[in-house]
Amino acid sequence: MKILIVEDEGRISRRLERMTRQFFTDILEALYICESLEEGQSYLNTHTFDLVLLDLNLNGADGFELLKAVVAESFHTIIVSAYKDKAITAFEYGVLDFVPKPFSEDRLSQAFLRVSAKEKVTTMGVRFLAVKKRGNSILIDVQEICYIKGAGIYSELHLQNGKREIHDKSLERLEQLLPHTFERIHKSYLVETSQIKEIIVQSGSSYKVLLTNGELLPVGRTRYRSLKVKLFGER
Repeated sequence: MKILIVEDEGRISRRLERMTRQFFTDILEALYICESLEEGQSYLNTHTFDLVLLDLNLNGADGFELLKAVVAESFHTIIVSAYKDKAITAFEYGVLDFVPKPFSEDRLSQAFLRVSAKEKVTTMGVRFLAVKKRGNSILIDVQEICYIKGAGIYSELHLQNGKREIHDKSLERLEQLLPHTFERIHKSYLVETSQIKEIIVQSGSSYKVLLTNGELLPVGRTRYRSLKVKLFGER
């Protein structure tokens, strides 16, 4: 497991490091410590992590800004903060737990147990995607997505309410990040499988899927068999 601690108080970061190393001693691969928002963003842009421990007040900078910038990355987040009134907002960002300061070893261990349980029973995947609009980041719950269409280095998120949003990551990158319920059906399309109503076989060995919203999307010939297996268990 690779872990990042983002905390500006040396005394607290050292305590977090000690307790983290003790709890994850058998599976810890790497542990990094950052003292600022900028340093944390830099690490997250250049490394892959399984868990981030994040303070919300980083020398006056808002820790939520880090989550806005990297919300489409696949890692668990535990907030460790004295700002208890921020807990609801934190959970809206999809964090796994909120540990208020001052914290005990037992309370932090409870949060770590939640991480361990998640690792055992789920396939990691992001819960939200951040869409930038007029300088602000809007969180889109992945459960609201019907399908995603590739648009070069960007992607179009087609939502179940009929709206469309542009995301700044490629279809290939989103395929890596999203839960296993999303299936690549074509070089240009990634679909949430619960939105597929029917697979239509057309003349000339071409295929399409009919979505619950009535739209038809193409299915690549090489992807038809695996899609059929996933949806119906048929070979």
